[in-house]
Amino acid sequence: MSATIDQQPQPQQPAPQPPSTDPVLLLVVGIVVVLVLGATGYLCVVHRSLAGPIGAVGGVASALAAAFGVALALRRR
Repeated sequence: MSATIDQQPQPQQPAPQPPSTDPVLLLVVGIVVVLVLGATGYLCVVHRSLAGPIGAVGGVASALAAAFGVALALRRR
C-alpha cells in the first residue's frame, strides 16, 4: 500500500511592517521643543546681556530639533 500525503498550502506570513512612530512620542517631542525654544526666547528678552550666547544656543537647539524631526519622519517610512 502506498500512503499519499496531502500537502496543504502553508499560510503566508504577512509582510513585516516598518516601525511606526508613536503619536504620544511625537506630542512629547513637540511640547519639549516648544518649551525649550520658548524659554530661550524668554531668557533673551529678560537678560539682554546674555542674548548673544543664549541666542546662539537657541539657534543650535532649533537646528537639532529640526534634524531630530526629520530623523523621526524618515524612521516612520
